Amino acid sequence: MKLVASGKTNRKIAAELVIATRTVDSHVEHILTKLGFNSRTQIAALFAKQVPDS
Repeated sequence: MKLVASGKTNRKIAAELVIATRTVDSHVEHILTKLGFNSRTQIAALFAKQVPDS
């Protein structure tokens, strides 16, 4: 969630975590589904609200 909120693409997240881009795609989709969101911007807004100093 932090990496998505920082504005990184799935490809950049995958490279940073040394995992497949498809794995990141799946995780981001699961986050969106569990939170009832439909955009990465909503994830970023929630993260900013929860962790204001990030």
